[in-house]
Amino acid sequence: MPPFLVRNRGWPAAVATLSAAGSLAAAPVARAEAPRGDVVEALNRGARPLRSTAPYGGTRDLRALGRMIGPAGVVGLGEATHNSHEFFALKHRVFRYLAEKKGFTTFMQEVGWGSGLRINDYVLHGKGDLRKIMREEFQGDYVLWNNEEYRRLLTWMREYNRTHRKKLQYMGDDVVYPHVRIFQEIFRYVRKRHRPDLVPRLRRLYDGLIPTTPDTKAWDRAFQKKTPAERRRVLRQSVQALELLRTLREGADPRAARWAEQQARVAIWIARVSAPAAATPALNRRDQGMAANTAWWYRNMKSKILLSAHNAHIGYAGLDPQHKIKRQGAWLRDMLGRRYVNIGLTFYRGSFNALDLRDRRRPIRRFTVGPPARGTSERVLDRVRHRDYMLDMRTVGRPARSWLEGYRRTRNIGNVYPQPYDVLALRRTYEILIHLHRVRAARLLDRTVPAAPPIRPPTRARLPATL
Repeated sequence: MPPFLVRNRGWPAAVATLSAAGSLAAAPVARAEAPRGDVVEALNRGARPLRSTAPYGGTRDLRALGRMIGPAGVVGLGEATHNSHEFFALKHRVFRYLAEKKGFTTFMQEVGWGSGLRINDYVLHGKGDLRKIMREEFQGDYVLWNNEEYRRLLTWMREYNRTHRKKLQYMGDDVVYPHVRIFQEIFRYVRKRHRPDLVPRLRRLYDGLIPTTPDTKAWDRAFQKKTPAERRRVLRQSVQALELLRTLREGADPRAARWAEQQARVAIWIARVSAPAAATPALNRRDQGMAANTAWWYRNMKSKILLSAHNAHIGYAGLDPQHKIKRQGAWLRDMLGRRYVNIGLTFYRGSFNALDLRDRRRPIRRFTVGPPARGTSERVLDRVRHRDYMLDMRTVGRPARSWLEGYRRTRNIGNVYPQPYDVLALRRTYEILIHLHRVRAARLLDRTVPAAPPIRPPTRARLPATL
């Protein structure tokens, strides 16, 4: 059964589409002197304790987070590293709370759209072996998702669906690999419209985009070897394929038509992101595509979403010192207005897995970092009386509000390390903040991760690292 046929109740009658556009111009870094004690005291007054990051057990402490989220239908929940146990476990816990108490039904992740479809088959219908699916779908740029923490989340979602009428779904929003599942959905729709004669024509239009290998990096290397003219041809023909699908609308089930056309739009986004360099940076196109997919799912699947991605994606800026990239969070703010709320995560010290940039082979290693440098955001955030806590930065009192609006160095670690501190203003980037004192590396499946030798991370902001 296609996901659009899963019926869940309790959806609001209308989706507000408000515009809250705003550019985030680069700003000078705030001076590094220690803040006055009244800043910390104001943070103390606004902070709400987080009892645990463990997925199971009571969620009473998350009621405060629920009030901060309010009526939002899409909640972006970030991570300050791409592979720490506490971040992933917390996402499991928050999604469980939102599903049980606030009617959320979709966990959307920074992973390919086609991979999301396959994983959703397991979550909804129990199709396939989860370990095998994760091993095959979480590869390349997503290899860090193949971990025990996400296995537990997906297993819990499947078990939840066994006993509840209102079904949970898993979905990916990313646009970097043209998974074969995308085209299977398109061809299935065409055949159901009794036009199998169009399949060969669509295959020709998608020539160069339909993958011949499940290896995502191999596909990307092969695609990037194409001439700029060839890549422009692929993009042009993917648009023609969508136009062809639209000719089949008359007499079709509207939901089936919208579903098939969305698959075609995903293919266009992938071709667009992989197209030759243009005035718009590729990361900008990628974040716009991710936002478009998220907004489409929210509007068409009538499903409240917990959006899981790196801080830099769910926020309104990040890993971009010149602020030339419009991030997914900023796009979603334009598309959904106040229906979108984001939550940034920070940490004081701990460990994480990442690809080691010092080795040309880019092996995955476990890195450990101590307390952050003087003048960083986390240095002050960790002085709050709660070890772990939640903070609504929209309502925090002065002088903490002014302090949170200053640009400071902040840890925002992607899938590679070492990398410099990011420079951002917390209150301009996120609405809500969750700060953790210590994090541990996630447990990757099917591999042993060696510890990386100690390093001293750079502190000067540079161009964005790979996310």
